[in-house]
Amino acid sequence: MPSLGLGVLFAQNDGEVENAVISALEAGYRKIDTASAYQNEEGVGRGITKSGIDRKDIFLTTKVWNSEQGYDNTLRAFDQSLERLQTDYIDLYLIHWPVKDKYKETYKAMQQLYAEGRARAIGVCNFSIEQLEDLMAHSDIVPALNQVEMHPHLSQYKLKEFTDRNNIQLEAWRPIMMGEVLDITELVDIGKLHGKSAVQVALRWLIQRGVSVIPKSVNPERILANAKVYDFVLTPDQMEIIHSLNQDRHLGEDLSHVE
Repeated sequence: MPSLGLGVLFAQNDGEVENAVISALEAGYRKIDTASAYQNEEGVGRGITKSGIDRKDIFLTTKVWNSEQGYDNTLRAFDQSLERLQTDYIDLYLIHWPVKDKYKETYKAMQQLYAEGRARAIGVCNFSIEQLEDLMAHSDIVPALNQVEMHPHLSQYKLKEFTDRNNIQLEAWRPIMMGEVLDITELVDIGKLHGKSAVQVALRWLIQRGVSVIPKSVNPERILANAKVYDFVLTPDQMEIIHSLNQDRHLGEDLSHVE
């Protein structure tokens, strides 16, 4: 799986998301992250088709939404996502939120999809350490990935220690804090030393920690700039400065205990 991909939350299911996908693939991205709840899978599928890039060369992620969970519902939701995305398999299929009393049955359905080869990998989003432990105690396959909110004000260090021990990849959503990183002086100053923006520094900090990132943008110039994070390295002191910015501050809503 590529360490950097395009997130498409809030991108409209029309020319907007379609063009964003095409721009990202033209810029060298090979990972696209969408979800049933984003209501733009059709546009993502059109963008992939129009890009001319072979489907096998694109790592495509989508997610099962809260109201779609449960064993039979998940199988049905997966088929609907395939149809909207115009593909016959998903590279990574994720539980969007850990719906109480549903996520274990949802994951059993996903294990079936994995066994069939229609989901090449399966995982979760927004799971705490306790929820991961509960899921792993009742399933045969360790989740390949846990996608969570993660950025300089929410470092998720304890969660990362746990996922590292259990060979679970951690992936960050909202990694640039919806642009707020541009106002963090420490990131701006570090960026000046490398000829980079605060956005690029924030993304590099995560990637250098072994965390994959899916910054969202529909602007071709920003999509291209977000990918330019592999030609510099943050020093240990700079990594520590960014670590010190942690406030355990969530920007997104928390649906991790939804009924």
